[in-house]
Amino acid sequence: MTQIFDDRGQQVPVTVLEAGPCTVIQRKRRDREGYDAVQLGFGERPLQRLNKPMRGHCGRTRKNGFRVLREVRLDEGEDIGEGETLTVEIFSDVAFVDVTGLSKGRGFQGVVKRYGMGGGRGSHGSMTHRRVGAIGQCAMPSRVFKNKKMPGRTGHRRVTVQNLRVVGVRREDNAILVKGAVPGPNGGLVMIREAVKRRAGNK
Repeated sequence: MTQIFDDRGQQVPVTVLEAGPCTVIQRKRRDREGYDAVQLGFGERPLQRLNKPMRGHCGRTRKNGFRVLREVRLDEGEDIGEGETLTVEIFSDVAFVDVTGLSKGRGFQGVVKRYGMGGGRGSHGSMTHRRVGAIGQCAMPSRVFKNKKMPGRTGHRRVTVQNLRVVGVRREDNAILVKGAVPGPNGGLVMIREAVKRRAGNK
């Protein structure tokens, strides 16, 4: 993340995302696979560093392989052919985007850090400072309900942040600047899509 200043001189916190170039590796059609989609490749790698199945799959359209492959559904009427390259320019007229990624993994955590519970009293030898406390009933129903908030693995889940405003698009750097934070660590992999709930005309 960084910060820029808009035309009015106000400070805007932004996240700089590298968006492309992405190459269309495979085009899936409704009459053959049952749906319309494209498989995109990002982050070029030499074919020699890929296994044989991926070498043959990527070698159909390019002389290089890719580090990441992702499939994206196409809207009705869209048609993109194999071998085409998508750059950050596709977001030039987009006002809001949805960003999907894996959140930072926190490992096994207790309920205080995982859910923000208050914990027990902090003095007089209670020994329940950060424990979960009572979790069930004795006689009826004599069990712990499902989905009870308890300690467990925290983070490293697929998270989508919606309606992030596009502050700028830098074609020469293949970068898009969005207002706010996105899930995942620095250098993590994210998927950027046009916002489904918010368009340019909506506030």
